[in-house]
Amino acid sequence: MKRPLPLPTYSALGQFAVILGIHPRTYPQPLESPTREKRAVKIVILDGRPLAAERAAWSGLDQFGSVEYHDFTAPDDVPIRARGADVLVTNKAPIRAPLIAGSTELRFVTVTATGYDCVDIAAAREKGIPVSNVPVYSTRSVAQFVFALLLELCQNVARHAEAVRAGEWTNQPDFALRKTSLFELAGKTMGIVGLGRIGQQVAEIAQGFDMKVIASHSFQPAPVASGSIERRDVDKVFAQSDVISLHCPLTPQTAGIVNRDRLARMKPTAFLINTARGALVVEDDLAEALNAGRLAGAGIDVVSKEPIRPENPLRTAKNCLITPHIAWATEEARARLMEATVANVAAFVAGSPVNVVN
Repeated sequence: MKRPLPLPTYSALGQFAVILGIHPRTYPQPLESPTREKRAVKIVILDGRPLAAERAAWSGLDQFGSVEYHDFTAPDDVPIRARGADVLVTNKAPIRAPLIAGSTELRFVTVTATGYDCVDIAAAREKGIPVSNVPVYSTRSVAQFVFALLLELCQNVARHAEAVRAGEWTNQPDFALRKTSLFELAGKTMGIVGLGRIGQQVAEIAQGFDMKVIASHSFQPAPVASGSIERRDVDKVFAQSDVISLHCPLTPQTAGIVNRDRLARMKPTAFLINTARGALVVEDDLAEALNAGRLAGAGIDVVSKEPIRPENPLRTAKNCLITPHIAWATEEARARLMEATVANVAAFVAGSPVNVVN
């Protein structure tokens, strides 16, 4: 039986700032205004299942008003379910400009994730609606998962364990059974594209494996995060690395940054790791490079359309590990995410939104 997520309870906004290291931000439209009749706050959770499928896990929000919970909301149903809401809580359910422009009650949106591309930020800003995210909850979990994928590519633990279960070790005379080539990380070069919190955590772990770390940030040499991280432009990072790990946000500038041209710059012995956003990669180009042996392998936790479609070319690409967008989802990270989501709503109700991205 799954352990339920811890349910945070708070008595004062100041506790949030201390616990989470966040700072209140004044926003021009508090929940209550002198010209508006005071009433109960209506909070609608559009897609709560990825964080916590049990309604009880969301009870920390009940102190602020009425809470309407949905496991999942299809895009066409979002405007219907959002009707009359003061606060929308979303993970991936899209909140687009027409909904924002047409809503007379919506005052706040909080995203249960770090990425917030599911919300039309410009439309919300124009209407004076703050949008908050949760910026730091999954840093350690995602960085750890990068190395779960990378070590599997280097050591093929699952394949060897399956061979033992199938009797292959028992039925051969040697003391060891080696099904694939195995590789050390020491002395290799880790190339990081996007040197934010997660990118810096990955760099620190890589250095613990005695890897050299080079990095690029926003297509420019990365800001200095450590004296031992060397800065390169993005094309040189792709060309010089034994491992590329993607940690940049998805923007019009970064969409498709891993394409045929950059894959051709990579060493044929290199690995690509993507725990950021699926659309950073042109999936047809990556599948082609893997199938042609121009890239040694890839570890992918995100794809361009999720859940993954049957026709996605990476499903059948050679030496491509695909996991179902779980790098963020450790028990500890999910508990932090729930705590911070409650804190975001509490701060808004108190009139001082935090973690505002617009």
